[in-house]
Amino acid sequence: MLLSTRMRCANLARIIGVLLVAAALGACSAVKLAYNNLPEVSYWWLDAYLDFDGSQTPKVRDELVQLWAWHRQNELPRVVGLLQEAQMLAPGDVTAEQACRMADQIRERLLAVTERAEPAGTELALSLTEAQLLQLERKYAKNNAEYRKKWLNRSVAEIHEKRYEKYLDRLEDFYGRLTPEQRDLVRRQVAQSAFDPRLIDAGRRRRQQEVLELLRGFSATKPPAAEARAAIRAYVMRIADPPPGPGRDHQQGLLHEGCRNLAALHNATSASQRERAVRRLQAYQDDLRQLAMAAQ
Repeated sequence: MLLSTRMRCANLARIIGVLLVAAALGACSAVKLAYNNLPEVSYWWLDAYLDFDGSQTPKVRDELVQLWAWHRQNELPRVVGLLQEAQMLAPGDVTAEQACRMADQIRERLLAVTERAEPAGTELALSLTEAQLLQLERKYAKNNAEYRKKWLNRSVAEIHEKRYEKYLDRLEDFYGRLTPEQRDLVRRQVAQSAFDPRLIDAGRRRRQQEVLELLRGFSATKPPAAEARAAIRAYVMRIADPPPGPGRDHQQGLLHEGCRNLAALHNATSASQRERAVRRLQAYQDDLRQLAMAAQ
């Protein structure tokens, strides 16, 4: 289904993205634990959105396991390759263009997961009931309320501080403790950011409504699987590459800003901090190789 395709990709994206930016997980063992538990965690996360019935549950569980097994065998080696590229760059200075090329490669890997999930996702999308779509609508409303509390009900200064603390935690997990000068650089980057939670909220709500309209259209018209799959793919690609407009401008602006900021921060690090980054990337590679070998 559309939601299932997107959500399964999102869960894998979190794992892969964390590995590639070496940011959020505090220890390499956490990578193994998170990855090995991904099918089960993903199932319960999806169930909170759709409240699967007795006939859907075994199919969803099986498809998640199959998607995870495919990713383990086919995509983990590619992720290791990306980590190797990052490791080769880490000892020296990097450019914003190099950072953005890495981001493009990550995007390709995430889209590969999405494409793999399409057939099973389409089948499930066509089986959803109105009760499940109402559950999805309620879950979206809850998420929106949480987002408002987390971002929209804060002052600009509070938003800056929250983002600064988040980035600082990730960077120091990767590079070690930052110097006062490096912390000041991160603060300036946050303060100058184009990040606008209102635009993000508006985009999320538009995508949510598009999902609901698409799924209700499936329920009403019962289109052939090929037609439904094409509609799902078009939706996913609009997320990956939005049409011209404020949403696309904001997304592209944040992407390029992130590339510039990453390069600037990395280029301000010391030799010892870069050595730590190299070791971190090597440890992630070692873990992923072990996970990939388990599939053989």
